[in-house]
Amino acid sequence: MADTQEDTRMDAQEVEQETPASNVFRAPSIYRPEILKGDTYSHFSPIPKEIDDDMSKECVLGVDEAGRGPVLGPMVYALFYLPVELHHSLLAETHHFDDSKVLTPEVRSNLMRKLCTPDTDLHKSSGWATRLLSARDISAHMLSPNVYNLNAQAMDATISLIKEVLARGVNVTEIYIDTIGRPEIYQKKLERIWPTIRITVAKKADSLYPVVSAASVCAKVTRDAALDVCFEPYQTVHSASEGTGEKEVVAWGSGYPSDARTTTWLKQTMDPVFGWGNECRFSWGTAKELLEVKNTDLKVDWPADDDDNNNMRMTDFFASKGDEGGDELVDWFGKRVTKEMEVF
Repeated sequence: MADTQEDTRMDAQEVEQETPASNVFRAPSIYRPEILKGDTYSHFSPIPKEIDDDMSKECVLGVDEAGRGPVLGPMVYALFYLPVELHHSLLAETHHFDDSKVLTPEVRSNLMRKLCTPDTDLHKSSGWATRLLSARDISAHMLSPNVYNLNAQAMDATISLIKEVLARGVNVTEIYIDTIGRPEIYQKKLERIWPTIRITVAKKADSLYPVVSAASVCAKVTRDAALDVCFEPYQTVHSASEGTGEKEVVAWGSGYPSDARTTTWLKQTMDPVFGWGNECRFSWGTAKELLEVKNTDLKVDWPADDDDNNNMRMTDFFASKGDEGGDELVDWFGKRVTKEMEVF
């Protein structure tokens, strides 16, 4: 798997499925100020009445994600839980939850709206949570000297969500998770953390287990709405410039590199020095390549006395050191401090 974890090539139908609906439902998991600032955060729904009335009730829990591969917008991990006896009857038979990728944006949005509407059967019996990992934080972790890769970030998000639900007293007896990498390795790690819970980690779990399908919908609708929030500043700028003859800012589509609308938007809005805002994953090859090409003729005076950095690209100063690691106390402007340069 590539270091950037970018999407594989998608056909036109897949790109359209990944594109947010124009009227996507904004669930309580959308914290607008945090999203615009580029912050990572978690949201937990209240414990549903049917479980809260009897906390000894055995529950099944599922986890899935949305937005692993895009260059724009957050990655969202979602957790969904409900009483074991309602797992198939309520989710699969009554509401027809499925992998979010095979549901239309409108269907996903409507299911999420029902889940968040008081007095519906979904709201009374189901709890859910999300962890939104911002594009800014994903890239910062991946480009840091001590690389915190996407798999590790995803696994930690999953574990933190489950721990919080268990800490609230929910009696989870079964857990189903869509895998990250090899399912057997992932499953063994989780079983060491929760040895008394029956855990299943599987490929395509979002199409095999209704509770994972429901988590998939929560993750996808939250990401879609968050993507809309990320685009708001650009809509505002465009509205303010109407009638001035300035170039129109196109919609960015699904946010995936395979989407021509996304790459067109990246090229059109890129600042030659700063690139883009908090909505962009600078660690993705798509963004790095555009910056390197655009910055070919950009002159920058770096505060260094020698000529060692004359042929370096701007993005080299933001790249991680890989396995070599680094120490902020002895690193300075991208160069290793030598003994001759130490100050006593």
